[in-house]
Amino acid sequence: MNRQSGVALLTVLLLVAVMSVLVMSVLDDIRFGLRRASNAQSMAQAQWYALGAETLAMAQIDKLSARDPGRTTLAGDWNDRPLVFPIEHGTISARLSDATTCFNLNSVVMGAPELWQRSDTGSQQFGALLHALDVPAHEADALVDALVDWIDTDTTPGASGASGASGAEDATYLSRTPAHRTSGTLLAEPSELRAIAGFDDDVYIRLRPHVCALPTDEPSPINVNTLQDDDAVLLSMLTDGALGPDAARRLIRARPPGGWPGVDAFWSHRLLAGIEPTQPVREQVSLRTRFFTLQSQIEYADAQVVASALFENDAGHTRLVARRLAPLE
Repeated sequence: MNRQSGVALLTVLLLVAVMSVLVMSVLDDIRFGLRRASNAQSMAQAQWYALGAETLAMAQIDKLSARDPGRTTLAGDWNDRPLVFPIEHGTISARLSDATTCFNLNSVVMGAPELWQRSDTGSQQFGALLHALDVPAHEADALVDALVDWIDTDTTPGASGASGASGAEDATYLSRTPAHRTSGTLLAEPSELRAIAGFDDDVYIRLRPHVCALPTDEPSPINVNTLQDDDAVLLSMLTDGALGPDAARRLIRARPPGGWPGVDAFWSHRLLAGIEPTQPVREQVSLRTRFFTLQSQIEYADAQVVASALFENDAGHTRLVARRLAPLE
């Protein structure tokens, strides 16, 4: 009888132990499930706040356009100014910037999708920018050809270029690990340069502050009323090196307090005496900003999100061109 009681007690204890393990496992699953649901909710809310920041940015762009439809200046200290907005359980940090104080990497080609070919004007400007950044001439030529080959439609290295001396098409990239091909289309982000032959860390770090990837093959309409000292290399680029970086900085500092009143006033400045820009370059200089970027960081509860957006303002109307949302790494 005592033996049977002992066996029964052990059986009960074993069942209790097994049930306890099962209950703990279920509770852990419930706890982790609740945590995942909470994280997902926080991330979704943070992304909604990012969309709200875009709405505020578009309103600010509309105000800038309405203030002076013909010109966009630095008045109001809006360009690249960090703004922090407190929200419940977190903050929104945002920077609105002029997205035209840059060289449009996609302007090294011209044409249409599936028919991209080298643009002599864009390629020459990219080479001039590289020279202004002290990249050696032979390396600069190779980088120009590599970028053109990455975007253009043909598969012959440098075939559509003036020099034809270098370049990198599919054969170059297929030999890499992992193997891949050229994109054959416009760049979506400047970071894509890292995938192109020759654009190592040093070159990318020099280039990154001065390049952009606008959704067009047209040259970036550079607003001379929003240029700052660090943008001097862009004026050297526009003049194909005729205006050195030091002289370009002096020209930026010589800008009238209210901005250049007209394009002719800019080109007639004494520092540009003797420089005759081509008609495409003259038309590239602008007094108003067409593209804007918004960089924002949202911290909400346990979620952190970085977001970027590209806007286009045309005829007083602002529209979203591109958006990227990603968790903060």
